[in-house]
Amino acid sequence: MNICFIGGGNMASAMIGGLVGKDWSREQISVVEISADNRTKLQPFGVKTFEDLSTGIADSDVIVLAVKPQQLREVATQLAPLLSGQLLISIAAGIRAADLARWLGTQNVVRAMPNTPALIRSGMTGLYALSAVSANDQVLAEQILGSVGKILWLKDESMLDAVTAISGSGPAYVFYFIEAMQQAACELGLPGEQARRLAIDTFLGAAKLADISEDDVSVLRARVTSKNGTTERALLSMEANNVKQHIITAAKAAAARSKEMGDELGRD
Repeated sequence: MNICFIGGGNMASAMIGGLVGKDWSREQISVVEISADNRTKLQPFGVKTFEDLSTGIADSDVIVLAVKPQQLREVATQLAPLLSGQLLISIAAGIRAADLARWLGTQNVVRAMPNTPALIRSGMTGLYALSAVSANDQVLAEQILGSVGKILWLKDESMLDAVTAISGSGPAYVFYFIEAMQQAACELGLPGEQARRLAIDTFLGAAKLADISEDDVSVLRARVTSKNGTTERALLSMEANNVKQHIITAAKAAAARSKEMGDELGRD
């Protein structure tokens, strides 16, 4: 099964590394990338790289569209006359499967929304397939995206806007919160490196505990919150400042922007 990536940036590199780590043959993987610098960065993977689109996709069974959303329509237009039944997987945010299918002239399209922890094989990817995609091709999409983390199939494509807002953009929210904890630690007198380690390792430990626990995160939070204790004082301050609602509002804004991108970039 030969896979061609169109675009060789960070997410494509993460997926290629994941596939190679899952014992996919390097001979099965090719990349079309116009940037000579990016092609050079891909050399450690030992995969084939091309500048020319038609040469790069020759003999491919699966094509992964890993370009920016703003570039996808142009790439799809160039790609359409070269296709011969391949499975198309798009990881571009916002671009709807029906628009992509129209540009490509094929219904064999899967949309995927991975996130940056894919770089360390800890990603979370939402997937949606058009009805024409066979069960075998859906399994293939699972294998490819599953090489860099966990996957979640969606029956309603509109839910990919929510996935984009929560897991696609979510790592930035986590980094933002860690930044705040780190800054607070520094302002409380801890040296910079100690502040960094405390913030990051606390977040890692709490996330792992939430992952393995059968209890809801609200229950875990309550267990840490003793009456009249330090944690309660902090949480009361957050509640008074509507921190939770601000986070929810921010995620909804991200989802709205994902929908807007689909509307804007999918126009004829």
